[in-house]
Amino acid sequence: MSTSKSIAWSIWVLASLFYAFQYILRVMPNLMLGDLMQQFHIDATIFGQFSGVYYLGYSLLHLPLGILLDRFGPRKVMTGCILLTVVGILPIIFAENWLYPVLGRFLLGIGSSAAILGTFKIIRMTFKEKSFTRMLSLSVTIGLMGAIYGGGPVSYLCSHVGYKVVVEIFALVGVLLALATYLIVPDMQGEPSKGIISDLKTVFTNSKVVAFCCFAGCMVGPLEGFADVWGSAFLEQVYGLSPSVAHYLPSMIFVGMCFGAPVLSMIAEKTGNYMACIIGAGSVMLIIFSALVLQMLNVREISISFVMIGICCSYQILAIYKASTYVPERVVGLTTAAANMIIMSFGYIFHSIIGYVVNGSGGPKVTHALIYGLSILPLGLSIGVFGFTLLVFQEKNAFRSVVWGAKT
Repeated sequence: MSTSKSIAWSIWVLASLFYAFQYILRVMPNLMLGDLMQQFHIDATIFGQFSGVYYLGYSLLHLPLGILLDRFGPRKVMTGCILLTVVGILPIIFAENWLYPVLGRFLLGIGSSAAILGTFKIIRMTFKEKSFTRMLSLSVTIGLMGAIYGGGPVSYLCSHVGYKVVVEIFALVGVLLALATYLIVPDMQGEPSKGIISDLKTVFTNSKVVAFCCFAGCMVGPLEGFADVWGSAFLEQVYGLSPSVAHYLPSMIFVGMCFGAPVLSMIAEKTGNYMACIIGAGSVMLIIFSALVLQMLNVREISISFVMIGICCSYQILAIYKASTYVPERVVGLTTAAANMIIMSFGYIFHSIIGYVVNGSGGPKVTHALIYGLSILPLGLSIGVFGFTLLVFQEKNAFRSVVWGAKT
């Protein structure tokens, strides 16, 4: 599609800002944990499920939103979804029944899904194919600034003006962002697929794509389980840190990911070995989280380790791109949406399991309960690293078979 450079960069910036905005809304429960549990009289299990409901909405609507983006373009779909995120956060301050914040969290997940999918769509329609991972990594860098400012600064605002006022502020920001998106983003509609069912079968019957995405999902716990919700409570209770420090430190994971997104993408592009980068990232996270759960780190080491974890969390960009190389070109866009959907759906699994274990072991105010709950993360990382290692050996064996067959 012919789009001027100025327009291309303008709509890319808007998409990236939407990505940042939804990240702030995603991490808000981490900062409002005590207030929400007190206001609605809920325990750790219910709160964990509430946090995880975001990922259900985020994941379940991935494919329908991807199809809508193809049919109607980013302008209408992204504008509507930004407004949906605003609707999703309002029950926190207006509802008395806990059911409505849960439904709102689900709507927030649906709306947020369009942020990354819209970014995928805009990059593919306005930039060259070879620039995809680079531009996506830059979008992630901008987006994760939202997660960083969803930590310390938002926590400061909550303590000084109250969490309800903070929610009202971000609701207003969301309305303004939706208006800017509708006015600035042009109608950009690609050719709708003529064989949606056939394309879906091509993606979801590809065992390599499905296995690849599931193993990538097993490694998503540090970002979607720890940094999003449980990190602050763990550091405050297990390591005895002050609330301000405990809220701030998990944001270092997002700082690391800001740097890691472009750096890890560049390393993978230069070496051409995406699998090695993914396995290496998973191994580093496994070592760090094992040490963290075993209480082997001090505050300074935790800060440095969280930056390293953030860099390694950028493996998701490589995983999404690598999964798209296993399918025909005509379904590459659908595969990126499906890959992100599968990976993100593991967020609900991690939140639910951690919440169940923590609550069953005594609750978030009990040290050993949080240790048991967060031990799920090294376990998931182990499965992911082992799975990717198996895939590497399978690919090497398949390559050797082809070469040997050609020689004979």
